[in-house]
Amino acid sequence: MYQQINLQLSPEKAYNELLLKAAVSTQLELDVNRLKRIDILKRSIDARQKNIKINLTLGIHIDEVDNEIIASEFDNIVYKNVDSDSPSVIVVGAGPAGLFASLRLLELGIRPILLERGKDVDSRRIDLAAISREQKVDPDSNYCFGEGGAGAFSDGKLFTRSKKKGPVEKILRILHQHGAPMEILYDAHPHIGTDLLPGVIKSIRQTILSHGGEVHFQTPVEELIIESGKVKGVVTRNGKKYYGKVILATGHSARDTFRMLNEKGVPMEPKGLAVGVRLEHPQELIDCLQYKSRNGRGKYLPAAEYSFLTRVDSRAVYSFCMCPGGIVVPSASGPNQSAVNGMSPSNRGSRWANSGMVVEILPDDIEGENPLKMLEYQEKIEKIFYEASNRTQKAPAQRMEDFVKGRLSKDLESTSYAPGLIPTRVDELLPVEISSRLKKGFVEFDKRRRGFLTNRATVIGAETRTSSPIRLPRDKETMCHVSIEGLYPVGEGAGWAGGIVSAALDGQNAASALWDHYFK
Repeated sequence: MYQQINLQLSPEKAYNELLLKAAVSTQLELDVNRLKRIDILKRSIDARQKNIKINLTLGIHIDEVDNEIIASEFDNIVYKNVDSDSPSVIVVGAGPAGLFASLRLLELGIRPILLERGKDVDSRRIDLAAISREQKVDPDSNYCFGEGGAGAFSDGKLFTRSKKKGPVEKILRILHQHGAPMEILYDAHPHIGTDLLPGVIKSIRQTILSHGGEVHFQTPVEELIIESGKVKGVVTRNGKKYYGKVILATGHSARDTFRMLNEKGVPMEPKGLAVGVRLEHPQELIDCLQYKSRNGRGKYLPAAEYSFLTRVDSRAVYSFCMCPGGIVVPSASGPNQSAVNGMSPSNRGSRWANSGMVVEILPDDIEGENPLKMLEYQEKIEKIFYEASNRTQKAPAQRMEDFVKGRLSKDLESTSYAPGLIPTRVDELLPVEISSRLKKGFVEFDKRRRGFLTNRATVIGAETRTSSPIRLPRDKETMCHVSIEGLYPVGEGAGWAGGIVSAALDGQNAASALWDHYFK
């Protein structure tokens, strides 16, 4: 017999297999030996009160295991084999949008030709190490570019509010099918972790190749072939041409691509950004604040995370991409840039917690009609921080209270940021419309969590890569670009997604829309 139940338990009982089984048997008034299998279907933490509880939805197999139920809950997606005689589509960019667009094309019997400007995910590691060791950024292989995109070396957060885009559960099942842990299928805020994500990405690549798709690394696309308002294909840096419909999934930092599209007259528009800093606290402090306990998270609870949002002078100020037990990393993707981001391993086990702390900047806030004006705004800030870092990848930094009070920090806390920090007036480097709002936002957040505003925390600048600075307009129904037939701009770079799951959904949806229009 199979049934589902809901339980609310202490962390110890929820995360201890034997105690969980005992709690289920008590709830159902059954002999514990009759419980043959317990599947966690949903799990979330309720930390609103000091007495923290874990909410669980469980699938209980009584007397025998119902294999049909298990199979229906964890079915794998089936991909078709394709070859050179199959219809093909060019996919530009091997981030989440491009990878999942390619997988969806295989489901539909279309051969994806995936072109990625950077290196494979293993080779990227060497170039990432060089950023910290040699202060050197490879413009085609860094934390933004390469197989897996900006999400490959990140926390791997899979929580999204973009459920209107499609079935989030399918994206999670595909990730699990390719090696992500089972927990992503039931945790309320699932994540994979930077140590596990590369393996998942390689497995997805193998699926594409083993079913007849193509994957080409170090193959930057430098031109679209457009004739009479229709895209005919692409030209790569080495002059090779690929012909076909194009799914454009470049990622949010492909500034050279945005400029190329603008020069070719492809309509685009400036998109709002969020810009600010990366804020780093000791993780044990965040645990104490969030779990309302001097003892922190204890033995069973995960590293605590937080989420803050307020409005200051008519603009949103909020936390972004919070990484518990994580590290701060350099996210520049070219010369004369200094930018930072955050990531976490699967166990979220570092001594630090970090998050972006950012201010909403709208296109109307920046003068001019140039569709690239938000991109240029990003670049200007990154160059200021680059110069302040003595033209290295070391990051300007300031203690949090010093930032709010407008004073230079004499020294800095230990940090996870490998290239190193330079004590600097970060509040002066940032545009005043950002720093003034951040200061007020920090004071407001401290009112909600006393102790959050502290000199034990470090403000590290600048956080500029929160989203794409442009949007490529597309038809609502077909997802095709409004002016260029056969061009499907998708994901973060096109301004239509934000994060791994929403980008993956956008890529899948675009592949389906393309198939409906041209191949169905």
